[in-house]
Amino acid sequence: MGAMAKTEQPEALGLKDGEGAPLRKKPATLSDVAREAGVVAMTASRAINGTGYVSQEVRERVHAAARKLNYRPNMLARSLKGQRLKAVGIMLPDIANPFSAELVEGMKDVLEPEGYTPFIALAGRGVDHEREGLQSFVDHRVDGLLVATLRTDMGDEFLRELGAQGIPMVTVGREVKGMQVDCVTADHWQGAFELTMHLIELGHRLIGFVGIAAADAPALPRYQGYLAALEKAGLAVGPEYTVGPGHAPSFATQDDGYDGMMRLAELVAPPTAVVARNDSAAIGVLRAAHTLGMKVPEDLSVAGFDNIPLAAFWTPALTTVAQPIREQGKLAARTLLDKIEGKSTGAGETRTMACELVVRESTGKCSKR
Repeated sequence: MGAMAKTEQPEALGLKDGEGAPLRKKPATLSDVAREAGVVAMTASRAINGTGYVSQEVRERVHAAARKLNYRPNMLARSLKGQRLKAVGIMLPDIANPFSAELVEGMKDVLEPEGYTPFIALAGRGVDHEREGLQSFVDHRVDGLLVATLRTDMGDEFLRELGAQGIPMVTVGREVKGMQVDCVTADHWQGAFELTMHLIELGHRLIGFVGIAAADAPALPRYQGYLAALEKAGLAVGPEYTVGPGHAPSFATQDDGYDGMMRLAELVAPPTAVVARNDSAAIGVLRAAHTLGMKVPEDLSVAGFDNIPLAAFWTPALTTVAQPIREQGKLAARTLLDKIEGKSTGAGETRTMACELVVRESTGKCSKR
């Protein structure tokens, strides 16, 4: 009889269980890793979890064995033992906006090399979704939270509850009213101020703001910068020139920009320029202008915020404000890990990064004097 080919795969041998289904290879256990590395299970656990002393040579041997056996820690068992999961919850407004993708990439740049797994939840259009997502993170015992949603009173209330439980937290681009929390942000106020002043210097006097409801807009630093520029120029613009969805912890969308511009066009004195809350909303404004038969920038100047990659390649190329998105993600993640690992015990520090005005083709001199 010929020799049987060597294999550790039961499926390759044609073995089946009692019901005729192919047998599956069982996942590797910590004991399997320890045996492969030639150490006891406790030493393997220390090497993998980073707890207790293990020599560098043994640590490398254990990790090599884990990779060879495709070992994955039992996260549920670890949580039941009260150990850290080395997992971080990331709460985002949505994933449709390119801002989210770049922000998360920055966070992953820091989290993954340190052995932390990022988990993402989306707030969408409702504060209830934000609360549910954050609660799910807590229920699954993540080690900390990164929160990048728009500030709302209900959202702040729940974050205060989580903070009282001692859960490490860092926010991106938002404060939490009534709570000291570490925050990483860009200078949205200054960016919007310079952007609006750019439009004023081009001769525009009626400048709309698209992407958030007038009642919610004061909570947005970009809106505050927009108002400050109008005030400095002595321009009075009524609340009807601010249009968008209300009570939403999410980003403004292209639909919001389109709908907002269509509403502004119905005013007795429509604006000659529009500041959009972000580039996605600005693209919606540009589409609405095309629908209305308006030329940009001859009939309407349009400006966005964030400088997403598409902004430079749209027609006309979009005037916007560039902010260091990926760098904010990196700094927020690093700040959170320092808190989780006890390297930083402070709270309430805000780190602000500079923005830069990027002037392109979508803004021009006002033709209506």
